Amino acid sequence: MENEIKRHLKLNYTVNVLDGAFFGCGIGFASFTTVIPLFMSTMTDSAILIGLVMAIHSLGWQLPQLGMARHIARQRRYKPMVAFLTIQERLPFLGFVIIALLLPKIGTTVGVILTLLMLVWQGLGAGFTANPWQVMINKVIPPDYLATFFGVQGAASNLLASGGAIVAGIILDRIAYPLNYAATFSIACFWLIVSWFFVNATREPPHEVDETAINQSSLWSSMLTILRTDRNFSWLLVSRMLSQFGIMGFAFYSVHVVKNLGATEFQAGLMTSVLMITQVVMNIGMGWLADRWSRKGVLEIGFVAMGLSALLAWLAPSFNWFYLVMVLTGTAYTALWTIMMALTLQFGGDDTRPTYVGMANTLITPFTTLAPFVGGWLATIASYQVTFLASMIFSIAAIICLHFTVRDPKKLRIAQSAL
Repeated sequence: MENEIKRHLKLNYTVNVLDGAFFGCGIGFASFTTVIPLFMSTMTDSAILIGLVMAIHSLGWQLPQLGMARHIARQRRYKPMVAFLTIQERLPFLGFVIIALLLPKIGTTVGVILTLLMLVWQGLGAGFTANPWQVMINKVIPPDYLATFFGVQGAASNLLASGGAIVAGIILDRIAYPLNYAATFSIACFWLIVSWFFVNATREPPHEVDETAINQSSLWSSMLTILRTDRNFSWLLVSRMLSQFGIMGFAFYSVHVVKNLGATEFQAGLMTSVLMITQVVMNIGMGWLADRWSRKGVLEIGFVAMGLSALLAWLAPSFNWFYLVMVLTGTAYTALWTIMMALTLQFGGDDTRPTYVGMANTLITPFTTLAPFVGGWLATIASYQVTFLASMIFSIAAIICLHFTVRDPKKLRIAQSAL
């Protein structure tokens, strides 16, 4: 199998980078942070319903991953599962097209309900796909290239998503409603279909499955065993939970600079551009460094950037400081996504890795959900600066936890094999 993986490495690397790139391009035309919330705002004034767009997407991505673990572990090849399940995260965008086209006939109330149903379908489709996709990538991309791969794929995805978002803005501005949204969602569908053909082109050889090891204990028992025996992974989970509160102030940066520091919406947009450009550059640079040095070490750099971002946001006397804040924020986001994903895949063996991946994502869901509410509550009863200060404190706690309690899995494995 190792020879087969090496023989197809160039192709698998290429097609999966292109999958991520064109998936990002599609999402740029139907962004969960801009386009879909704007579409919802044309049908309802409810801030709660509009806010559900991102919440449903995030929860849907995280919650199902652990429940898939044992089923994934029984697969000799992961690609058939990925190819089928990823259709479920792409098909709902066709539903958005139909809703936009029928909106004059069905009315806004039905439109909101159907849009929320499509979001639930899309979120769960993404969540069911995420775990098998990660273990498939871990299988077809050798460990020494994995962080670099995620970095290159992330950079390509962010770059094309940025371009897609710009074009989507032009379409929304120049075409009459609701055909403008039908057009952007249709273009998103096209690029998501292109993306699917690339991921389906992955060449994955079959591997042996140890059914005895999988059937020895239940999922709950396997989780408890991992938490009890693999303290290294348990502390990584704790540091990741703390980091969710470390980034809770990030969502309020744009609002703060416009409302309190005198920035214009155009200047806030420039800051967003700095954030996206930073993520493109850092995905490549940090991924390369993580493979050649230490994934844990690069993750620590990201955690430090997370804390410095909150610190500068707290102290900033003018909005100009926030260009540097956005650079630090982009660095932190890259570490928390690209490097954390690559680091998590270093834990466990073939039969337990899906459980590790599921735990790393599903178990932090309550903290991912709670953190924005805590940040918003602090901003409401005190100020945005208090939220930023709290983010900095949680960042320091996450840094201490990661640095002093988590050992580099690669170095630990080498040390154990030498005994």
